[in-house]
Amino acid sequence: MVVPYTELAGETLRAIIEAFVLREGTEYGSREFALEEKVAHVRSQLERGIAQIIYDPESQSIDIVPSTKY
Repeated sequence: MVVPYTELAGETLRAIIEAFVLREGTEYGSREFALEEKVAHVRSQLERGIAQIIYDPESQSIDIVPSTKY
């Protein structure tokens, strides 16, 4: 189920994005980015429709994935 980021409270959205960028395997290449930069990048992708938040009720988990529009 797609969860529109605009329907989430600011603190909740921030927590979801932080959990996503702090996961193992979310490398950004050879350059190191600060947490604030990573959060800003993901938020920008959500705002531009490049990424979307997905909730899986079966596993009760949430993820950020590339948008199916692109």
